[in-house]
Amino acid sequence: MTSPGSVPVPAPGPTGTQIPPTVRPGPGTPPAAGQLQPWPPAPVLPRRPSFTERRWPGPAGAARPLVLAALTTATVVGASALTVVRPGLGWLVAALAGVAALGTAALSTAPPSTPAPNTTATPAPPTAATAARPGATGAPGRVAQVLWAAATIALVAVGTVRAAGWLFVLCLIAAAVTGTLALTGGRSPLGMLVAATLPPAATVRALPWAVRGLQSRQSSASGVPIGRILTSLAISAGLLVLFGLLFSSADAVFADLVTGLLPDVSSVGVFDWLVRLLLIGGGLLGGAFLVSRPPDLEGLRPKAPRTAHRLEWILPLGMLVALFAVFVLVQLTVLFGGAGHVLRTSGLTYAQYARGGFWQLLAVSALTLLVIAVAARRAPKATRADRLLVRVLLGALTGLSLVIVASALYRMQVYADAYGATRLRLVVATIELWLGLLFVLVGVAVVRLRADWLPRLVIGTAVVALLGLALVNPDRLIAERNVDRYLQTGRLDVGYLSGLSADAVPALVRLPEPVRVCALGQIAAELPRDGLWATNLGRERARRELASTPVTARVDCPGTGSW
Repeated sequence: MTSPGSVPVPAPGPTGTQIPPTVRPGPGTPPAAGQLQPWPPAPVLPRRPSFTERRWPGPAGAARPLVLAALTTATVVGASALTVVRPGLGWLVAALAGVAALGTAALSTAPPSTPAPNTTATPAPPTAATAARPGATGAPGRVAQVLWAAATIALVAVGTVRAAGWLFVLCLIAAAVTGTLALTGGRSPLGMLVAATLPPAATVRALPWAVRGLQSRQSSASGVPIGRILTSLAISAGLLVLFGLLFSSADAVFADLVTGLLPDVSSVGVFDWLVRLLLIGGGLLGGAFLVSRPPDLEGLRPKAPRTAHRLEWILPLGMLVALFAVFVLVQLTVLFGGAGHVLRTSGLTYAQYARGGFWQLLAVSALTLLVIAVAARRAPKATRADRLLVRVLLGALTGLSLVIVASALYRMQVYADAYGATRLRLVVATIELWLGLLFVLVGVAVVRLRADWLPRLVIGTAVVALLGLALVNPDRLIAERNVDRYLQTGRLDVGYLSGLSADAVPALVRLPEPVRVCALGQIAAELPRDGLWATNLGRERARRELASTPVTARVDCPGTGSW
């Protein structure tokens, strides 16, 4: 007897010979009578490759010695130059060093492998991750990479020319976005969202890649192994720090020279330097891993939605266009009627009227962009009539939205004239201007019925708007508007102006005494001398202004005006 599932053993015949085993029938041949049915092996299904294998296999082999040396140098420079308390020159130096190191990694290619003797190297067929894709998302063109990298450097450079900390924080957030796009690319909104999640994962995946580079027997151009070069650099840095500290303690002039160059050597300073070294090194290593073999995000797009019936989208969109048209007519009436018309119809002053409607119009502008995006995806475009309806309705909604944006900006102008300029009001007005520019771009996309280029321009125009805000020097502009208002009306919020950054000093020195002392006292007290890495043009100019118009008197500050 045999147990279930066991292979039957042939029994011996009467003459001692064995009966031949059961012959396995060929494919498609039914078994003969009395023949056992063979047990078929379980089919082996092909494993579906993961997202990482399909889209982001990463660089093959080990990190090149030149790349590791560039990353190490940029990490040390960035950790030593970066200032955390106040923005300054150190941020720009660290950004330039990081971009140079990542550019080295992007331009470096792994050395070609030599095939074994008597063998023929057969190239692997191109895949989605290895095929050349000039200008594609996964392997962005050189022009796109250079533009995003230049935008990143420009945003970080704001900390060198402007003293406003809040502005620098906004620029750093934008620089993180543009830096990610320079490393990974991203055309579609989904591709950009996926790209934002890759840098942390790249840092983790880059660790084995870097370890293989350190353990490899590759040598530098001088023939010395890379491990020995890194060891020599570490010893050199240690000797320079040790003897530099000794010379600094021996000579005061030499100490002043190196104080701005060397990091703080106290226990807290060394700990902070090590933390910066770890964070910057991890970020640069992950960036080098990404640029060495960028991910392929080209096909990451959401599933096409169900096309709506013509009546399904024409009815709600047509009613919305009619509502927008009525509102725009009212806005034109108010614009030409002026304050007298508002006072007669609503019982409010024009400033109160503008103050009560700006935020609602800002929300309308943002929601309208969402409505246009949904309608453009769901509306049918198969026939010429469908395309004409899309252009007419969405074009009308876009044009009416531009009028609403202009109305909101005019309201903000009246609002600021009546109640004074603030950072929030200036930033929101900048956002409204950016939305107006987006409506212009949306109008172009509606006419062309193509918007593949629009997501990248949304980010690009936001960067341009932020750099434009930095160019006009927002804190100084706010101070100038409020000083002009004070000279005309005698109303001023001294407490608010005293909380502005050093960028506002050239405008605040125009105030008469004793208001000038009250507005500049706090700013002057919080304006210490900067070191080399904390050098900032805005603070330097403020020091020159305060040196020519010192603030030393102690006065009782007058009450603030109505805001």
